[in-house]
Amino acid sequence: QVQLVESGGGLVQPGGSLRLSCAASGSGFSISHMGWYRQAPGKQRALVARISNTRDTTTADSVKGRFTVSRDNAKNMLYLQMNDLKPEDTAVYYCKQEWPTSSWGQGTQVTVSS
Repeated sequence: QVQLVESGGGLVQPGGSLRLSCAASGSGFSISHMGWYRQAPGKQRALVARISNTRDTTTADSVKGRFTVSRDNAKNMLYLQMNDLKPEDTAVYYCKQEWPTSSWGQGTQVTVSS
């Protein structure tokens, strides 16, 4: 199991960009399938994007073409590049180890507002 710490959230205007980072410690990051999730107030936590240990990616329809997930195994880092942000992207964003074990980060707040 890895331990996960997200960073990079903040306040951004509509149309702006942010890059979220997730630092992983412990063993097994490079073999792990990883994901980004988000939870808006009053809503359930939902998948944003995931990346396999072979770098295959899946992106939610709501962010397709705007968000890109990537990883750097040498640095034990997971990233989420978010472009053309919209107010509906406002949420707490979580990094998750999905396989072979499950682990969540503490989350980072992203607020999109003018």
